[in-house]
Amino acid sequence: MPAAPRIGFPFVDVRDVADLNIRAMTDPAAGGERFIATDRWLWSADVAAILRERLGSAASKVPTRVAPDFLVRLIAPFDGSVRSVVGDLGKQYWISSDKARTNLGWTTRPVESSIEDTARSLL
Repeated sequence: MPAAPRIGFPFVDVRDVADLNIRAMTDPAAGGERFIATDRWLWSADVAAILRERLGSAASKVPTRVAPDFLVRLIAPFDGSVRSVVGDLGKQYWISSDKARTNLGWTTRPVESSIEDTARSLL
């Protein structure tokens, strides 16, 4: 894709999710509680920048521009993969993992490292 749509997601490393699950199962204070595992919110353009910075030439096909919302909406009727993101264009939502961090001492690895590790495993 020549440009990244203006969409974003809350990120968390699956290894950190596994760690939180173990903490929740082994800490008696966690009984009957629910914990959200999330780290930082990033726009797709932020993820692209991390990939380009950390992977160098291996990320040569990663977009360097952000697609304007009107262009994404224009393409959507003809491309199902684009159509699926139209409703999320420009929207940010916040999910807090403060309860897990406070009650269970849970921490996450840097999201940039998680993105790099994921990309390298796919390559």
